[in-house]
Amino acid sequence: MNFKYLWEKRKSIIVTWLVSYSAVLVVPMAVSLLVYMQSSQALKSEIHRANDSMLRQVRYTIDTQIDLMKRLNMEITWNTKLQDLMYSSKSSGDAQFTAYQLAKEFRMYQTSYASIDEFYVTWEQEAAVIRPGNVRDFATAFNTIHNTGTMNYGQWLENIHQSANNRFLLLPHLDSAEPRTGIAYLIHLPKDLNGRETGTVVVMADTGRFQQAIESISGFSGGQVLILNEENEVLLSNLPVSINQDSLLKHLPPDGSRMVNMPARDGDSELFYIQSSVSKLKYVLVIPSSIYWEKAEYVRRFTYISLFISLLSAGVLTWFFMRRNYSPIQKLVQLLTDKNSHEERTDWNELSFIQRAISNTRREKETIALQMQIHQHVLRSNMLNRLLKGKMDTLLPYEEALKSFDIQLRSDDFAVILFVVENSESLSAQLPGIDLNEKNKLVQFIISNVVEELAGHYHHAGYMVEVDEMMVCLVNCGEPESALFREDLATIAAEAQRFLSSYQMDLTVSIGGIHSSLPGIAEAYREAVDAMAYKMVLGKQEIITYDEIRSEQADHPQTGYYYPLQVEQQIINMIKVGDFEQATRLISEVTDRNFNQPITSLTLARCLIFNLAGTMVKAVNELGGGDNSLLGDNPLWLDKIIACDTILEMKAELQTLLAEVCAYAAARLEQNVSHERAESLRDLVVKVTEHIEEHYSDSNLSVNLIGEHFNLKGSYLSKLFKNQTGEGVLDYINKYRIGQAKAMIRARQGSIADIAKLAGYNEAATFIRVFKKYEGITPGKYKEING
Repeated sequence: MNFKYLWEKRKSIIVTWLVSYSAVLVVPMAVSLLVYMQSSQALKSEIHRANDSMLRQVRYTIDTQIDLMKRLNMEITWNTKLQDLMYSSKSSGDAQFTAYQLAKEFRMYQTSYASIDEFYVTWEQEAAVIRPGNVRDFATAFNTIHNTGTMNYGQWLENIHQSANNRFLLLPHLDSAEPRTGIAYLIHLPKDLNGRETGTVVVMADTGRFQQAIESISGFSGGQVLILNEENEVLLSNLPVSINQDSLLKHLPPDGSRMVNMPARDGDSELFYIQSSVSKLKYVLVIPSSIYWEKAEYVRRFTYISLFISLLSAGVLTWFFMRRNYSPIQKLVQLLTDKNSHEERTDWNELSFIQRAISNTRREKETIALQMQIHQHVLRSNMLNRLLKGKMDTLLPYEEALKSFDIQLRSDDFAVILFVVENSESLSAQLPGIDLNEKNKLVQFIISNVVEELAGHYHHAGYMVEVDEMMVCLVNCGEPESALFREDLATIAAEAQRFLSSYQMDLTVSIGGIHSSLPGIAEAYREAVDAMAYKMVLGKQEIITYDEIRSEQADHPQTGYYYPLQVEQQIINMIKVGDFEQATRLISEVTDRNFNQPITSLTLARCLIFNLAGTMVKAVNELGGGDNSLLGDNPLWLDKIIACDTILEMKAELQTLLAEVCAYAAARLEQNVSHERAESLRDLVVKVTEHIEEHYSDSNLSVNLIGEHFNLKGSYLSKLFKNQTGEGVLDYINKYRIGQAKAMIRARQGSIADIAKLAGYNEAATFIRVFKKYEGITPGKYKEING
């Protein structure tokens, strides 16, 4: 058996169904078990109630008889003659007479208590028994009442004399019919004044009077009824006592419980117990468990059989319906497996397999549809490109091809509108996380939908295509010979430009002329391209119409531009002196005079811009920096101007270049002046230091005196000196004097005061203070160190 296959098969839908159906079966099974448990509890409760009721009935019957026995015993005990007989000091004759009177009186009790079979009083003083109608000695009384052969005379005396007071016990009873056993109730009379035993009252009832009540309950329940005395001795039983008395006493509940389970020799038994209400007797009902649960067993068996039949029928029906429901799924799985036989089946759940197969099929269908749509779009774009560029195939039936691409020709009039997005880089920055190609497709998609919808709004047909990084709309006039077609084209362009500006798209739009027939589409596209080229002069975000450009050029023909040589020389001079404002003003006058015309020729506009750039090159070369400085550090400056799309952008680049050139010229001019000044300052510093070194010993040497020597103010001279050397003139004088003084101290040329005068200080205290300021120690200390 392939356990791996079975383990993988656990995922099958049939296993899921089996578990589901089995789970559904759990509910009625649980309900059935619950009903069975409740029924068993109810049946058990009813059995308990029935047995308890019967046991109470037995107790009532027997307690009635016991109550009579106790009442008779009480009357005999408190009989005045009996009291007189037992506790008076009479002569023997008087006592015998009283005893016979008492025996006659007992006959009255015998009549009143007919259900009492025997009663007597033992008279210990005379060893006699007083019965109704006679008085007999012990032996005669025993032979008359109890001698049935089951008990001897000694045992009878022992029971009479040694039994506990108020005790029930079994005594044999001999009557005229047949020997019987009676239940005797014994009460010992109080002792006399001398402490001697006086007698015992014995009241007996034959067991036959109790047997009828016992038989009624045992016949119904089939159990054994026991009557126990205070010492738990069995007084009476409907059946031979087969229960171990020790076991009975062990399982007899001390708390008065009415039912307990007790093991027996032939199986467990159910024990019911109840206390007598008038005595200390106990009534016990013992029922074998087999009899006790006989009715409950029937319910249990019926429940088991019904559950088994239910499970069997449910299993058969479950298997039948599972096979019936699984058959079409199995066929479908086989069909899909045959279709995908090249793939190994790894999913053993049929529904998951079917779902995956359908998903794969739908995915393949969507992929094929998408590929066909892409191919359709590519073929349509290719055909429109060929029409726009005039590359028509004479063998291709364009009418049928246009219909296959869902292009409906409404008339023979065509026009072309070009759209150029001027801020594509900023749009890309606003869409982070998307590929650049996807960004471009998104922009083209938005423009295409907007323009085509606007064309349809004016009852024309518009078809968008991307050509040479421009969005081209081929517009087919909706109504033949429409006089408003030209105005509609301008309106479509204006509304598209205004609407797309809300998407942060800055568009420049150009419109070609209106032409007839399919070959005229190429001419309309060429005109729109020519009109788009004039955005260099007119600027971006404009709507340029080819018809307006053509009419302006016809009305205002151009043969040149304004830029005389004297103006160029003035600009060069302004650049050389670094006057950016004057140079900018002259260039603006030239560009405004040339470009503030209706429409300037593109060729002449480019020539003027390049001429202005050449002027800047000339100025830089005259400054002497054309090879290695400004122009050498910016080799692509001319490429930036050429890459500009409009004259305004070119002017901005020229302005930037002009600012750099003027700044360069001003820096060169300032550099030349600064160099000359620096040389003179260096010479001045050298002369000042030489003068200080020659006259340092002169105590009158000061900053002002040195300034007068060089025809300068002392403070100005000190500032110039500090800018060049980093320290003032006075600091230099003091440092030089201290240096000379240190040399004198090391050479031991005299005392501190002498050295101070030689170094230019009139007072030694001033010398010491200055020396400590620069050296950190006094001259004397320095002398000690270098002594």
